[in-house]
Amino acid sequence: MAAEYYCADSENGDHVDDPSEDALFMLISDLNDADNTFVVIQPDEDEPAWFASVAVLDEGGYEVVRRDTNRREHEVSIETAIGRIAGDLTKWLAARAS
Repeated sequence: MAAEYYCADSENGDHVDDPSEDALFMLISDLNDADNTFVVIQPDEDEPAWFASVAVLDEGGYEVVRRDTNRREHEVSIETAIGRIAGDLTKWLAARAS
């Protein structure tokens, strides 16, 4: 079954349809600076109008990118708390589904 709203894919091949806040937390927790450096969340379509990504930074922490071309949004932030990242992304993603 395809994602109803969006899906999350990590560099190591993990794929989650319509990830919950807990699923996002787990995907981000599994990131490392060797072979699983990022996760991307976007609609399951050919040319998505928006996406969010979380990438591990060499100096520690995570770069969080949120981009929505329809709403002319492009935000980049540096975060360290995985729970906060997952919660903020869940709220941001809910606004894309409406």
